[in-house]
Amino acid sequence: MCAALLVAGLTTAAVGASPPHRAVGGGDPSPGSDNPQSRPHGNPNLTLPDLRPKPGASGKPADGQLPPGGENSGIPATALAAYKNAETIAKEKYPNCHIPWQLVAGIGKVESEHGALGGRMNPDGRTEHRILGPRLTGGEFARITDTDGGRWDGDKEYDRAVGPTQFIPSTWQTSGADGNGDGVQDPNNIFDAAAATAGYLCSYNRDLTRASDLDKAILSYNNSREYVKAVLAWARTYEGGSVSVLPDPTAGAPYNPGASPTPSQPGGGSGTGNSGSTGHPGTSKPSESGKPSQSGQRPKPGTPGGSGKPTEPNKPTNPGDSGKPNKPGGGDNGSDTKPKPPAPVTRLDRVGDDKLEATAGETFTQQPRVRALDRDGKPAPDGTVVRFEVIGLETGARFPDDQRTALVRTGKDGTATAPKLLAGDKPGTFTVRAMVEGKDGAKIAPVDYAATVKAAPAPHADTITPVDESPLKAAPNSSFTKKIQLKALAAKQPVAGTVITATVLDADGKTPAKTGPYVKDADGKPRRTFTLAKTDENGLVTLPALYTDGQTGTFILKLTTEDGVTRTLTLTVETPAAPQKPAT
Repeated sequence: MCAALLVAGLTTAAVGASPPHRAVGGGDPSPGSDNPQSRPHGNPNLTLPDLRPKPGASGKPADGQLPPGGENSGIPATALAAYKNAETIAKEKYPNCHIPWQLVAGIGKVESEHGALGGRMNPDGRTEHRILGPRLTGGEFARITDTDGGRWDGDKEYDRAVGPTQFIPSTWQTSGADGNGDGVQDPNNIFDAAAATAGYLCSYNRDLTRASDLDKAILSYNNSREYVKAVLAWARTYEGGSVSVLPDPTAGAPYNPGASPTPSQPGGGSGTGNSGSTGHPGTSKPSESGKPSQSGQRPKPGTPGGSGKPTEPNKPTNPGDSGKPNKPGGGDNGSDTKPKPPAPVTRLDRVGDDKLEATAGETFTQQPRVRALDRDGKPAPDGTVVRFEVIGLETGARFPDDQRTALVRTGKDGTATAPKLLAGDKPGTFTVRAMVEGKDGAKIAPVDYAATVKAAPAPHADTITPVDESPLKAAPNSSFTKKIQLKALAAKQPVAGTVITATVLDADGKTPAKTGPYVKDADGKPRRTFTLAKTDENGLVTLPALYTDGQTGTFILKLTTEDGVTRTLTLTVETPAAPQKPAT
């Protein structure tokens, strides 16, 4: 990493507005009303490292510099892998940018505590809950009406910042990235989000070893001087080499941004956590440019987590991670008798089919099913929670309500059955993984079901009809001047790819004609049985030129599809009547 990146001084001049982020080239997406990403989109839990000198240190640290021995600088393993992967991708795509992973990590720390605001982190980089900022309805935050139809933020009226690095949906549409190579750009996946963040910061030919480019890049992400200070402070901390690898966030209640941090965990701020939300609006603090910052209420530098007495963070409420059992009756009845805890789950067994198959756009008839057992091979306690998760996003397969995960409690026999699984609209393969929830779940081997989505069969035409129903007539030794165009339909809808064979028959409609209308083959020889090209996307196909010999009379053109659908057209070859002489 270039040391110049994190030691460079930052310009404090206000930066003018310019168009929103787009591909490299053109104007730089600097802060301003025309760049939605830089406008206040909410994060009342902005985490500022303690910038005060520690006891025994002399002098005041440089602006944004974290003193040695400062805040906890650990990063969960999956998040750390995502940041380093983002740097690798950026080096290939933006070789002159010189972005270090530590800068991406600084944004991930400030925006979502490295994804911890979303609860449990899955190995593929997705969190248990979507991480959503406040609704951008105006006031202390930007006013941004819906731009994604609620696809990413679940809100069809207003936008909300989304994912571990808090992208505005409209910015994601132009700057999204596939960081884990699964073919999907998902702002809720930390690999994709980190790669997109690196690309966004590097765009417009920025060189982040230049102080002006670095300053402009971070301000374009969030137009707040306090935000720049926090991101750089964390980036310098990680750059200092004191990063410890932490376990990924585990199952349980989502991270509660409303709780004051423990001494080992900086952060906090105002607001209450719900489903991984980055918090509710607090009191906006203006940035140095005079505009409100993205964040709501923020702890002041030197006061990690804000003021007030630290409180105990919310405890997990997930089954299997509920702490000590209550006494009978749910309260203190004066008895020292405690219920015997149930035997823990030690394994999951597969029940039923090994493979799942469905056609694109339909529902799987099979439902993954597992049995949770204890060490003695007996059914696990009734109500043990099993997580079913769709891994691999190529097909778009989902549980009801467009969910990738489903939590199911076991019955008395220890079994848990996943909800009906909906096949996506693309053929391909994926995995449904069953895992035990709770603090001991990571110790139990998951059960994987291989699933296949087959391509939907092409629709078959049930009707062939000429586009022009007018009579088909021609003179002998000439040709039919009107082009014959056909349309293939299924339930009155056009069908592409239909193959039609045409045969010229005598007037009885049964005997292949030996004279009469014909088409020419490649050698110019007459053919009275020929196959047409496939119908196009509109179900249309046009016959080649149809010639006549000297034979007059009525002929039948029989049209037949590969599935046996037929249609006949009448061809009339007759000598034109001689023009009558005018009467004298």
